[in-house]
Amino acid sequence: MKFACFLAAAACLAAPHLHADDAAQADEARLFVPQFLGAQYTLIDQHQYRVHSPYAGPLSLKAGTDTARSHTFGGYFGVALPAHFQFYFDVEMFKGEGVSGATGMAGLPNGDVIRSGSASLGKTPYVARRFLRWTLPLGDDTEDNERAMDQLPGKEAARRVEVKLGKMAINDDFDKNRYADGTRTQFMNWALFNNVAWDFAADTRGYTEGLMLGLVESGWSLRYGIYRMPTEANGSHLVQSLQKARGQQLELTVQPDKDGWALRALVFQNQASMGVYRTAIARALATGGVPDIRAYDRPGRKKYGFGLNGELPLADDGDTGLFMRAGWNDGRNESFAFTEVDRTLSGGFQLSGAHWGRKQDHFSVGVAINALSSPHREYLERGGSGFVLGDGALNYGREQIVEAYYSFVPFEHLTLSPDFQFVRHPGYNRDRGPAKFAGLRAHVEF
Repeated sequence: MKFACFLAAAACLAAPHLHADDAAQADEARLFVPQFLGAQYTLIDQHQYRVHSPYAGPLSLKAGTDTARSHTFGGYFGVALPAHFQFYFDVEMFKGEGVSGATGMAGLPNGDVIRSGSASLGKTPYVARRFLRWTLPLGDDTEDNERAMDQLPGKEAARRVEVKLGKMAINDDFDKNRYADGTRTQFMNWALFNNVAWDFAADTRGYTEGLMLGLVESGWSLRYGIYRMPTEANGSHLVQSLQKARGQQLELTVQPDKDGWALRALVFQNQASMGVYRTAIARALATGGVPDIRAYDRPGRKKYGFGLNGELPLADDGDTGLFMRAGWNDGRNESFAFTEVDRTLSGGFQLSGAHWGRKQDHFSVGVAINALSSPHREYLERGGSGFVLGDGALNYGREQIVEAYYSFVPFEHLTLSPDFQFVRHPGYNRDRGPAKFAGLRAHVEF
């Protein structure tokens, strides 16, 4: 409640800056004057139906029904500085939980539980982002930026070099997609709003510290990022030295028209204190025990992979269109930061509500197929556990996910989204499921 009151007070103070005419004109942000860029609240009420469960392990989906509710709050601030510098500061808070304790599937059904963290992190406000941004114009052409989260209003060079340094979420800059990008307004399943085979550097809440360098040109852009890795898989603490552990990614985006189709190619490499699936299996066979990937973590181990990401607007000024993602990683070392997926393929469409007289609404359907590498699969078959998977045994099958939602906007600033998800072979296990989830999401943003 204290955090909600704080956001309301900030909104009142910022009211003069949020006038519709002011936003439409995208006035330049004044130097050294902190700007309130917005706030959001998202409620997700989700129900899990009964799951066929002949056996269960420490991280299985619950066999019985389960209902959980999550809340996220956020307040977003920025300040313009001289010489094309900007500073951003975001505060968020998470309360509640996900169904089945947010375990039991690689593509978990509520993306907002990423922000919940471990039980030891508590449910109090925390700093989500704290970073400095600098741009170097490469030409005279400019584009207008409206006030938005981590975006000050004003004109910005269309061709530029940009640099970000500090605490941030990597997927703020990489693997973007206009139809499948944000769990608070679009798809909620982890496998549909991100490339889940991209095991990007992040702490338990999904944030890290590092450096992003970008070159934005007409029709294409290139971004490189290097970030701190967690000290352990799904850990809440980050390694201090980039020499010891780091996550690196490079992404090329081709988009000839800023409102047209886009194709993104991503490559990444992580270095951290990881375990090796084959090593854990061999030690378990030698001792007659259950493999434990965490018992054989060693510094300097590496994981690499790549991803493709496409979006194709079809009609309605881009509000109707198609999307796809594909991802692969080597699958030798343990899944470390996001979720347990080594190969993924996803896609779907968004249909504008303009076709039934509700231009602000849309209907979306997405499908995702997740798979494991051979050693990762064998590790789970022999009873091993990761940080979201562990049925105690495994009859392997690809995890197959379908999600559909309707985005209903009764009035400005409020979006209501009924959501349904159907999952075959949850956690890659043919012996379990199918799993079904029904949810209702309410999102307020101003």
